[in-house]
Amino acid sequence: MSTVVIVVIVVVAVVIVGLVLASARRAKARRDLGRTQVEAKRDDVGYERAEAAKRRTDASVADERAKRVTAEAELHEERASRKEDELERDE
Repeated sequence: MSTVVIVVIVVVAVVIVGLVLASARRAKARRDLGRTQVEAKRDDVGYERAEAAKRRTDASVADERAKRVTAEAELHEERASRKEDELERDE
């Protein structure tokens, strides 16, 4: 074989190895990006679940407060009725 043919074969082999390595790097970069996106989506899910739990807690607290305020209103109404009855008896 002539020297030129050997040089051409070596150059072609080096180019092929370079293309394979570049392709492997791109595939790894795509996998890494995919992992990062999945992790971001999982973080979003966690955030949404935490927000839902917080909103449920807030709603529960508001419900309890509403019950307490309603009970206080009924108590005041009962006191008003008693005082009104006392006024009628005293007159």
